[in-house]
Amino acid sequence: MRSRRLALLVLLALAVLSGGVRPGAAEPTLPLPPEMPVKDRHRLEEIVKRAFASTQVTFEAYPVRPEVFEYLLDHPEFASHVTRALRVARYKIWRESDALWLDDGWGVRGTFAVVYAEPGRRLMRAQEAWQSALPGSKGRAVVALAYKFQPAAPGRPQVLTTLTSFVQIDSAVVRTIGRMGGPLVQKKADREARQLLKVFARVSRAIEDNPADVYARVRERPDVPKAELEEFRKLLRLP
Repeated sequence: MRSRRLALLVLLALAVLSGGVRPGAAEPTLPLPPEMPVKDRHRLEEIVKRAFASTQVTFEAYPVRPEVFEYLLDHPEFASHVTRALRVARYKIWRESDALWLDDGWGVRGTFAVVYAEPGRRLMRAQEAWQSALPGSKGRAVVALAYKFQPAAPGRPQVLTTLTSFVQIDSAVVRTIGRMGGPLVQKKADREARQLLKVFARVSRAIEDNPADVYARVRERPDVPKAELEEFRKLLRLP
């Protein structure tokens, strides 16, 4: 499935700039699909090759509606309304000119775009991200979300997610601090990644437990897009 943009996946790429990263060589590796356009491939390869930091986290499987999960991935502006309505995150995503912007509610802001999407995988590039508490901490990031739907109880599929991120940081000061941090820095980076995947899980579980309540909360938001709200209602199979 080709997507317009990725929803919650961008959050790690931006938040990791303020949350801590793995110093040294960029690991793990990130194989790129051969059918990706050459221009996009080169951009991602450059970030991965020169990455100051990387992290990879797998989250335990949880119940999910596959069609809803992918809809939120592919409609980031609407997905941010859902997370705020459920009070599981403070993320705000909006379109400005030809770019999508994200503000995580804690001072991290930047633009992002999905460069590749297929069933089970999304690749995203974030750029011009910064943390207001760290002047000059702009950077670029590549984030990959791998997900796999699998059967659980009858009629109750679940999803297993793995998130991988590579980050370049412009500031020499921030890079130096990161290298000095060692294991403590890596621990925080992994925690930030896991927290992002936890947001995915909390939204999915809320929808599984009470879709009507989730829809009602989102509908109450005055600026929620009406067309996407109606599509969301149909996916939840509500009257």
